[in-house]
Amino acid sequence: MMGSNPSLLDLGWCAYFEEQLQKTESVSFSVGRIIEQHRSHLLVASEKGTVKVSPSSLMDSVCVGDWVLFDDGHQLRRLLTRQSLFSRKAPGSKVGMQLIAANIDTLLIVSSLNDDFNLNRIERFLSLAKEAKVEPVVILTKADLCLDEAKKRKEVQSLDPFLSVHSINALDKAHLSELSSYCQTGKTVAFMGSSGVGKSTLMNGLLGAEIMQTAGIREDDSKGRHTTTFRTMKWLEKGGLLMDTPGMRELQLSDCEQGISETFSEIAALAEQCRFSDCQHAQEPDCAIQKAIQNESLSLRRFENYQKLMREQAFNGATLAQKREKDKAFGKMISRVQTQSRIFKKGE
Repeated sequence: MMGSNPSLLDLGWCAYFEEQLQKTESVSFSVGRIIEQHRSHLLVASEKGTVKVSPSSLMDSVCVGDWVLFDDGHQLRRLLTRQSLFSRKAPGSKVGMQLIAANIDTLLIVSSLNDDFNLNRIERFLSLAKEAKVEPVVILTKADLCLDEAKKRKEVQSLDPFLSVHSINALDKAHLSELSSYCQTGKTVAFMGSSGVGKSTLMNGLLGAEIMQTAGIREDDSKGRHTTTFRTMKWLEKGGLLMDTPGMRELQLSDCEQGISETFSEIAALAEQCRFSDCQHAQEPDCAIQKAIQNESLSLRRFENYQKLMREQAFNGATLAQKREKDKAFGKMISRVQTQSRIFKKGE
């Protein structure tokens, strides 16, 4: 692990962020990057060391990986524009967006080769990465415990011939060396996946120390237990920053049409070959997608997951848009009430 006072370049600083600074800000404030996010505070790494930043009006609009300006009183003053952002619809029935991570260079999608292996879930994470314009890499863990590892790896590779896929045993140093090319100085990689897939074990292996807490899986269903309870970022002595996030059993997409289209690009290409431009790809004649399913050049599973994700992101996007309209209308009402109140007081 590098020293307590890494340089800004070590933390991922580049010209994109430098150009956002005003001359007065460089003198008045300190620059730092959020490396941990808790409910009550943030930990921000800077050239002055790691500082605990108190809550402010910006707390709800920042996340791990963000570059921020803070004053001598350790109060957030400004959030710098992000290069990339991962977000999702808030879990459950709550209407809203949840920020996950910012300014990521590579997303390591971790999936176990046990009973938790799920192509649909991997496609969901790939869509998220494509929407954020971040390079996705799939890491298949527990390879030493899987009897059909080669078959499952081939299934993942079939999702995209250009996708980087690694099948590893996270406890084997030789396997971990495959990932060293992603861990370069100033580059940030984020781990995402369900609970129990081995993210914390993998992170400990790359860090060379038992820093992240680990836990086994339930033997009855191969489901994992949550070990990471908050988002955190660590850096390696050889370069690179590693971000871990709590395991996500639910990852609902919103406003992710472009990311899904890129993940399922062959389906979009097939749709252009249909006889009708408004083809629903069901019972219409000369439907290129249905022909591809029949001749097995396109799997029915993949097409159904594509349709599911498209419907989901459209519904969640519409729901969030409605909420924003309601919030906007409520804000205008409050403003009118306050204005009328001031007028009434002046007339007294």
